[in-house]
Amino acid sequence: MEDQRILASEEKAEDLERHVALIAQEFREGFEAVARIDRPAVTIFGSARISESDPVYVQARKAARRFAGRGWAVVTGGGPGVMEAANRGAKEGGGLSVGFNIELPHEQRSNGYVDLALTFRHFYARKTMFVKAAEGFLVFPGGFGTVDELFEALTLIQTGKVLHFPVVLFGSDYWGELLDWVRGEALADGMISPEDLELLYVTDDLDGAVDRVLESYDRRGTRIPAAPAKAA
Repeated sequence: MEDQRILASEEKAEDLERHVALIAQEFREGFEAVARIDRPAVTIFGSARISESDPVYVQARKAARRFAGRGWAVVTGGGPGVMEAANRGAKEGGGLSVGFNIELPHEQRSNGYVDLALTFRHFYARKTMFVKAAEGFLVFPGGFGTVDELFEALTLIQTGKVLHFPVVLFGSDYWGELLDWVRGEALADGMISPEDLELLYVTDDLDGAVDRVLESYDRRGTRIPAAPAKAA
């Protein structure tokens, strides 16, 4: 895989030009794909390992359907689990369903509910498009990849690289201990500021989760499209 070669300590200097060209091309393809998203979008993250019967899958599907019903696009990592649920809900709601997949040693299958798809070789290019495409993140329970994407978004907001970007965590039972650590360790030890806690919003109310993203967008004076009639 390309990332393995780039990150290997034995990588040769003469290969750098080729690697840089491939990375630049991937960013270009990503930016072109994002430019095809013709409406506001939310990026939805969560575990790839859950099944259709899991309550988290059901909630992610409902949330995406509600975003689509408000005229929004839904962006995911294009794979199974929460990603499939969100892409599926977006299509059911009559919205634009976007999947930015990734090549992995054990291939991550694409789900069948994507209208606009692009597969990346490099995580950093892919994660850039998750942020560039979206007006906010809705994060369902997930593992290392989900937490990586969550904290990358928080870092970008904290450092002022992106503005007016809501990050909503769905599921207080799941995220509660992480937030306890943030308050009890990171904040208590002065590693973050009190206002940094305001970057995170945790809820168990699906309507509240969706509204948090919509209202942040609306407060900036941008008009949200009306809901399609069939999604009412």
